[in-house]
Amino acid sequence: MTSMNDTIDNMRKRLIFRSEHRGTKEMDLLLGSFAKKHVPEFNEQELREYEALLEENDPDLYNWITEQETPPEAVAGYSMFPKIVGHKYKYQSL
Repeated sequence: MTSMNDTIDNMRKRLIFRSEHRGTKEMDLLLGSFAKKHVPEFNEQELREYEALLEENDPDLYNWITEQETPPEAVAGYSMFPKIVGHKYKYQSL
């Protein structure tokens, strides 16, 4: 029988992988580095929110994270979204 922790650990691994393999180099670097640092600390609710965020397309995500466009309320309401926006300052050359 699979334990809840095993399921959560698998979800974390999957989300980190998806973050590192977005399809654009900019988003691979930005979300990949963010995920490696923060996803291991996320609780189940944060993991589900982050998973929903990863369903968004790269051009929109990039514009929201770099503050070129205002994100939809649902995205802006994700608990980790301000952390991602703050994390982008490490990669200002993107």
